[in-house]
Amino acid sequence: MLIRRLLSAACLKTVAAFVAFSAAASVHASSAQPPEQLPTAQLSMGIHVVHAEVAKTDETRQRGLMFRESMKPNEGMLFVFDAPDRQCFWMQNTLIPLTIAFIADDGTILNMADMQPRDTTPHCSRGAVRYALEMNQGWFKERGIKDGNTVNGLP
Repeated sequence: MLIRRLLSAACLKTVAAFVAFSAAASVHASSAQPPEQLPTAQLSMGIHVVHAEVAKTDETRQRGLMFRESMKPNEGMLFVFDAPDRQCFWMQNTLIPLTIAFIADDGTILNMADMQPRDTTPHCSRGAVRYALEMNQGWFKERGIKDGNTVNGLP
């Protein structure tokens, strides 16, 4: 009986400590700063317009679209590199299926690849590119955009 009372008291203390910790964590989370707002660019491919967040620093390129659960139909993320080079991407910690377009300096799409969530398989450009544009998977195909098409409005 005494053991049961001691266990019950210990359980109550544990529950109380958990509730206090949860409340403190909730207050801390609500006072945390929102994620950094990235600049945006309006891109076009023929009649199709994309509103793309621009990731141009090492930190923003590394984070990319990680942990996001959705993306609006005509939104994407444009990765901008300092100089043209062969680029490779994978989807670790990325939760939505994407298609990536690797884009040369002049806006020409060199190649595209469909990428699956949480997959660490590398998807690489066929040549040197300065840009990569990630869109919801199927976005390019649904609009008839292919390798060799041009992306306008690149920064």
